[in-house]
Amino acid sequence: MNWLTFVCGAVLAWGMYGVTLHRGQAQLASPLRALLCVGFAYFLIAVLVPSVTLWSKGGFQGFTAGGTLTAVLAGCLGAAGAICIIWAFKSGGKPLYVMPLVFGGAPLVNVLGSVLLHPPKTAPNPLLYLGFVLVAVGAAMVLYFRPTS
Repeated sequence: MNWLTFVCGAVLAWGMYGVTLHRGQAQLASPLRALLCVGFAYFLIAVLVPSVTLWSKGGFQGFTAGGTLTAVLAGCLGAAGAICIIWAFKSGGKPLYVMPLVFGGAPLVNVLGSVLLHPPKTAPNPLLYLGFVLVAVGAAMVLYFRPTS
């Protein structure tokens, strides 16, 4: 499959993540119950599927300490993000504005982190900086015009 197909899958999944998580958190009457369910889902999808696939292809060799540590750190960052979203909802935030702020801010952090960890061989296009400004303006508009409870 084309990589863009998987990008679309991530957009659909993560686009519905916040609103679905918020609803589950409300139905469970507890952010920690919701987080536990998210963790269980991660276990099912992110532990069992690759384990079975790796086992069936003899792919459990080749784990390195550095790669394993970095990948575990990435998983911790993902889980920390989920906790922050859950607590944002618990503190009164709604998916209507929490998720645009998260998904608007995260790409900025990603670009800055990518530039630091994987410096580009050539200078970025100046329009990249315009994109930063537009995201910041969009985030400000989301905060300023969010519905009042």
